Amino acid sequence: MTLPRRQPSDRWRAAPEERNLGDNLRCVDVGLRIPRMPGWLIRDLAVSWRSGEVVAVVGPNGAGKSTLLRALTGLASPVVGEVRLNDATYDAWPRRDRSRALAYLPQRPDLPHDMLVERVVALGRLPHLSWHGAYGPRDREAVARALADCEIEHLRGRGMLTLSGGEVQRVMLARMLCTQARVFVLDEPTTALDLRHTFALLELLRGVADAGRLVVLSMHEIDLARRVADRVLCLHGDASGAFTFGPAHEVVRPELIQRVFAIDVRLEAGVLVFGEDRLGRRGPSH
Repeated sequence: MTLPRRQPSDRWRAAPEERNLGDNLRCVDVGLRIPRMPGWLIRDLAVSWRSGEVVAVVGPNGAGKSTLLRALTGLASPVVGEVRLNDATYDAWPRRDRSRALAYLPQRPDLPHDMLVERVVALGRLPHLSWHGAYGPRDREAVARALADCEIEHLRGRGMLTLSGGEVQRVMLARMLCTQARVFVLDEPTTALDLRHTFALLELLRGVADAGRLVVLSMHEIDLARRVADRVLCLHGDASGAFTFGPAHEVVRPELIQRVFAIDVRLEAGVLVFGEDRLGRRGPSH
C-alpha cells in the first residue's frame, strides 16, 4: 500500500533555465565516522539518486542519518569518497547555483527572530534575486504557492514566536520549497507535525518528486517510509558502517527491521505490525 499520488503540478516542473542546475545526487564510495570515535557510521556507500525519486533514509538513533544528509548537502565532508551533485563535486559549484539547485531542511533549523511568517518564507527566494535584491512577480508567486502548499496561508501575518512547534516546522518547510530547487534534502521533516499534517507533507513531497524533483528525507516512521519512498537506505547503526539500500518494498521487511531495530514486527496484508500488544490497556492493579 502506498500513499495516494497527486497529479504532478506544473508549479513543480522545471523551467528550461533550471534543467541544468542539478537533478542527480551521487555518493562515490562515501565513508563517514565521528571524529575520535572508533568504527564507522557508513562505509563504502556508492549510490546514485535521480529526479523523480523519493529516497527515505532510516535507521536507529545515532546511526548517522543526519551526518549523511549534511554530507549530501556539502555541509560536511566525507572521511573518504565524495558526493557529486549533477556529476560535479561541491567545490566546483558556484555558491549561488548550488543554493538554487539544492535546498536543505535541517532537523533543528536556526529560527529567525520574530519575523512575520510571510517574510521568513520569502527568504527562500534569496538565491534567485538579482543584485539589487528586489522581489519580482515570480518571487511573490513562489511565496504564495509555498504558503498554500504547506497550508499556512492563514499564518502569513503572524510572528514566528507566536507559533506552535508544528506550525514553525511547516513555515520552515515552506521556506525550503520556496527555493524551487531541483533537489530537496530534509532531516526528519515530520518532527512536531500532527497526524494529518504528517500525511499531507508526505503526499506533497511525493507530488514534488512525481513532477521531476529529487526528494531525500530521513524519517523514523518506517511504515510510512515504505509507503512514500521509491527506494530506502537503511543504516544499520553498527560500527562496521553497514547499510541496506534498494526498492522500499524490498528493504523495509520484517527480517531487516528485527535485526536493525531489535523489535518484533510482521507484515500483514502489506502493512507492518509492530510487536506484541505490549501497550494495550491493562486491568486495574490491586
